[in-house]
Amino acid sequence: MLKKSTAAFMIIAALLCGSLVTLGVTGYTHVFGQAAGQGLASALQVAGLQQKESQKLGTALSLIESNYYETVDREKLIDGAVNGMMEALGDPYSNYMGKETAEKFEESIEGSFSGIGAEVSSDNGKVVVVSPIKGSPAEKAGIQAKDVILSVNGESLEGKELNAAVAKIRGPKGSKATLKIQRSGSVEPLEFVLTRDDVKLETVYSKMEKDGVGVIEVTQFSLNTAERFKEELGKLEKQGMKGLVIDVRNDPGGVLPIVIEMAEEFVPAGKNIVQIEYKDKKREVSTSKGSSKAYPVVVLMNKGSASASEILAGALQQSAGAKLIGDNSFGKGTVQTSFDKQLGDGSLLKVTIAKWLTPDGTWIHGKGIKPDIAVAQPDYFSVAPINKSVTLQYNMNNGDVKSAQTMLDGLGYKPGRKDGYFDTGTKNAVKKFQSEAKLQVTGMIDAKTAEALEVALIKVIQDPANDNQRNRGIAEIQKEIKAAASKK
Repeated sequence: MLKKSTAAFMIIAALLCGSLVTLGVTGYTHVFGQAAGQGLASALQVAGLQQKESQKLGTALSLIESNYYETVDREKLIDGAVNGMMEALGDPYSNYMGKETAEKFEESIEGSFSGIGAEVSSDNGKVVVVSPIKGSPAEKAGIQAKDVILSVNGESLEGKELNAAVAKIRGPKGSKATLKIQRSGSVEPLEFVLTRDDVKLETVYSKMEKDGVGVIEVTQFSLNTAERFKEELGKLEKQGMKGLVIDVRNDPGGVLPIVIEMAEEFVPAGKNIVQIEYKDKKREVSTSKGSSKAYPVVVLMNKGSASASEILAGALQQSAGAKLIGDNSFGKGTVQTSFDKQLGDGSLLKVTIAKWLTPDGTWIHGKGIKPDIAVAQPDYFSVAPINKSVTLQYNMNNGDVKSAQTMLDGLGYKPGRKDGYFDTGTKNAVKKFQSEAKLQVTGMIDAKTAEALEVALIKVIQDPANDNQRNRGIAEIQKEIKAAASKK
C-alpha cells in the first residue's frame, strides 16, 4: 500500500509534503528482536551491514552494558544508535520516531492531534518552526515560521535531537508551555506562554466576497482535504463565483497525492504539476488529467507556506496562469519515504529520497518561490510579545518599548515613534489606551496593560479588513473580472 505523507518532524504532528511507503514485513522487521537473543552483531548483518561494521556496533553495545556505572536501558541505546545515524545525514527532514511519536504521526495524517499547534524541523541542531497551525495555541500566541525554539519551561533544547526536543514541548491538554524563542530581527529572545490543547484540524474554509470573488483557505493537506476543497469550490461556483483566491499562508504542507488532485482542478490536461527527481537523476513527472477554469485564480502565500503549499503555488503559477501574492515561501523541496513496518516495534524511520521540482524543473529548496506581487503585512502582524516581568515607563529604551509602540500604533493610539524610546508621546498614548480599556491610568506599561494591548491587537490582526495580502488578492481578482467583462 502506498501512502504519501510528511517531510519534517512535528510538535503536534502537522504534515509536510513527502511520501509514506507502508511495505510488507521484511527481514528488517525483526532486527532488534533478534539482537536481544542472538547478539547485535549477527542481527545487524541481516540488515546488510558488513561484518566489520556490525562487529563495531555490537562491541560498542557490549562495552557499554558491561562497563557503564549504571544499569542501561538497551532499548534506549538502540534508539539512540538509529537517531545518531539519522542525525549524521545532516538533513532536517530525515528522522527517527519512537513508537509513541509514530502513533501521533499516524493520527495527524487523519487530521487530528493535540499539542501547541506548530510544526517544527531540525536545522543544524536548532528546533525551527515551519508553521503554526490555524486556530492553534501557537498561532494565537504569535509564534511564526522560522522562529527558533531555544527552551521549554526553562529547559534548553540546545544539542537535543529532535524527538527529545519534541518530547519536552509536548504535554497534556491544559498544561503550560513557556517557550523562549529567537526571532530574526530581535536582539533578545522572546518569551511565549502557551496552554497546550487539542487541535481539531479543519483544513478548508471558504467565503464569498463581493463582486463574485470566492476565497478558499487551505491550512494543511490532510487525507480529506481534496474532498473538502472540491465541496467548498463547488458551493462557491454554484453561487456564481467569478474569480478565486486560494490562501495557503502558514500551510506547512501535507499529503502529496492530495495536492496533485487539487491542482488538477485548475491545471489543463497534459500540463505538468510537479516533478520528482531521484538519486539516479531519473525524474517522475506528474501531469494533469484535469482541466482549466474559466475564471481567474490567485494564490496567497507567505514564509510559512511550505512543501505541498509550494507545489500547489508553483503548479498553478507555471501551468495554470495563476498569480502568486504575498511573501516569499518557505523553501522545502525534498521528498521523504517513511517506513513504519520494517523496524517491527511500532517505531518509524523517514528518509529523504528525492527532490521535487516545479513544472519547469526549478528546485526551490532553501530559496522558496517568489510572489508575482509582493505584499507585506502591517508591522504589528509580526510584533514580538512584551516581557511582562518588567514595568515599562518614561525614558526607557529597549525592544519591549518598541513592541508596545508598534502595538499602540496598530491600535490607532499613535505614540509618534516606534524606535523603542519611551517618550512623552508614548506615555500619552499609553494613558489613552488605559483609559479606554478601563485600566488604571498611569502612563506605564505593567503586566495588565501589556496583556490588554496584546489581546486588543489579536482582534485587530484577525479582522480581515486589516489583512493586506488577502485584500490585495481580492482586489486583483476584481480587476481581472472587470477586464474580462470589458472584452465581452
